[in-house]
Parts: sequence; C-alpha cells; structure tokens
Amino acid sequence: MSLTAPSPTSQPQQPAAQPNSTIRVGVKPSPHTTSSKRVASPTPLFVHPTTPHKRARTGNITLSKIGRGTFGQVFKCHDLLLDKQCAVKVIRSAPKYRESGKIELRVLEKLQETKCANDNKCAEIRAHFFHDQHICMVFDLLAKSVFDFLKMNKFLPFKLKHVRSIAHQLLQGAAYLHKLKLVHTDIKPENVMLVDATSQLERFTMIKDKGADKQAFVRYIPHSSDVQLVDFGSATFENEFHAATVSTRHYRAPEVILGVGWSYPCDIWSIGCVAMEMFTGNALFDTKNDDGEHLAMMEKVLGHFPKSIIQKASSQSQQFFDDDGRVHATQLHNQVEALDAMIIPQTSEHRRLFIDLIHMVLALDPSKRITAEEALQHPFFDREYDKMIAEDDD
Repeated sequence: MSLTAPSPTSQPQQPAAQPNSTIRVGVKPSPHTTSSKRVASPTPLFVHPTTPHKRARTGNITLSKIGRGTFGQVFKCHDLLLDKQCAVKVIRSAPKYRESGKIELRVLEKLQETKCANDNKCAEIRAHFFHDQHICMVFDLLAKSVFDFLKMNKFLPFKLKHVRSIAHQLLQGAAYLHKLKLVHTDIKPENVMLVDATSQLERFTMIKDKGADKQAFVRYIPHSSDVQLVDFGSATFENEFHAATVSTRHYRAPEVILGVGWSYPCDIWSIGCVAMEMFTGNALFDTKNDDGEHLAMMEKVLGHFPKSIIQKASSQSQQFFDDDGRVHATQLHNQVEALDAMIIPQTSEHRRLFIDLIHMVLALDPSKRITAEEALQHPFFDREYDKMIAEDDD
C-alpha cells in the first residue's frame, strides 16, 4: 500500500510519499481526546512528495515509515500544532482489513470511554480520520516492541526484574480488558511496546546451556520497563462472534487448537508465553505451523493433557492423542524441556515463585488457569522481593 494523493492540477497520482515528506490531514478526533481541534484541512489527506518540509497554516504532520504488517503501515509523525511526535497507523484498503480496522477503532474508543488515570497499560487512540478507503489512527509515539528489543540483543534474555515488571503490566492490561468483556486474542512480543527507547550496555554472565559453565555476554538494558499493549484489530467482545482460530501460532492457547472454545484465559496463556520468552530469549513453543507438533511441545513442557479437555476436543483434534491421552509421538523441529528445567538455578525463593506463577498461567485446562486479577495477587509480585530480584540480576 502506498500513501498517495491526487495532484491539485491533474488527475494522475503522485509518487508514493517518501520518508520525511509532509502530510496535511483533516482529522476526525476521538470524542475523548483533548486535542480535538489540533488539525484542520480542506482536504482529507494531501501529500507533498516534492516539498519535504513544507509548512501550512493548518496542522501538518511530517512522516517517516517506522513499521508495516499485514494490516498496513505505521508512520512516525510530528504534529506541528502540538509540537509533539506521534504515530499514525494506516490500515490497508482491502475489505477484510478495513473491517478489522473498524473493530480496532470501536475497541479503542471503548477503552477511551472507560480509561482511568492512564494505568490500564493499553495504547490510547488520540484521533482518527479516513483517507479514501484507508482508516488512519493517531497514537502517542512509543519506542521498540519487546520483540525488537530481544532482536537488538541477539535474543539474550531480559533481566528478571524487567520480566516481572512487564508481566505485571500485561496482566494489568488483560484485567482491564476482561472487565470490559474484551479478549485481546493477540498478545505477543510484537504487540508489547516499550514506552522509552533509551538503554545502556551491560556485561553479564549466564548459563546458556544446561550443564555448561557460565558464559560472559553483553546486552542492552532498558532504562525503563514501562510498556503498553497495542494492536486491537483482533480483539473480540465476549458476547460476540468468536473466530475458530485466534492468536499468533507461538502464543496460541491449547483450547484454541483443540477447538473446545476460547475466552479470557487465552490472553493469560499468551502472557505466560511472552514472560517465558523474555526470561529465556527464545519462544517457548517455537513450532512450525503444525498443531500436532505444537501439542507435543506443550505436553513435553507442561505435562500430560487432562482427560477433561481431551474429551471436549473436536473429533479432528482428538486424533492427536492415543488411547491413554498422550500426544502421538512426532518429530519436533526444536527440542524443548520441562518448564522447571528452563528456570535455572532454582536456589532462590523468588525464582521458585516465578515457576509457580508460570505453571498457573500456563495451565493446559483453561478452566484451571489463573485469571488476570488472581495473577496480580501472586506472591511473585510482592514488593518484599524487589531487592532480592535486583540482586539476582547483578
């Protein structure tokens, strides 16, 4: 998709806007934004590809592309009226993406209606507007995603104190959404954004492989672990239609794969997967697009599936299990080990509490999985462990 606009004097389209080009937009503000009069323009969207820094009396936003995905593109912008940077998410014009954009817009405005003291850890929409068939949403500019930070660190793990802080914030966000009868359905490292981009290099030692000696590494440490949850294009109201398949593969809950029906617990599962990925540096279930392999990995990491959930599984899913309820042997592309073996050493109380929490959020039976509100009360998050966790990371 390219952002283009008709020339004022001719019909052919201009070339796509280049980085740092200027865009003038007529914004339809969110009804709850404080900047409802910040941008006005006689045209919905006007790109000046040949005058990169042109100013106008009306509000201008200068653009550079900072991301793209299946939904469309995200641009880093500068609001000349507020003298503040922001991000504009431009949804692709294909009907299925427009529908997803409408859902996201509806969810974001619902969040705006009910926000309290900006502590819900969900990204807030500042305004939205339409250009041709594109839905465009304006947000505060955030820093890197957790995935991008891991990638920058060559997939070395986060400090435990940062894993703890980010997991707590994600549970806060999930608890808030679930109170509103919303399921995010796509919590993953790419959709968890760090608010602050600054970081510093630090040397540290870790046991990279079981049974090996400690090795020295260098990694970036974020100055702040504050995050926001983004991308509500797949969010679903509890009382509305539920698609059969949701969530990105690595973070997909077993109940989704088995076809037993899904709800709020699928978000909790995803948060557990994200927490473990931050702790180890690797996706917990790094599977190909194969349900049998995915279930086999879950069994190896978390133990055997309860008969209760197998009995509820669709007939197609039951073929993955033998008569004893074990997942049929399958060749794993990536070897995994039991959860407890991943969290080493286990010599401290706070590490044992971390294992305990992860077991609760990754319960194979969704009816036994801890809720977001319950998880927030887990002893792992008690302030009395702050000092010990900080010392653990040193």
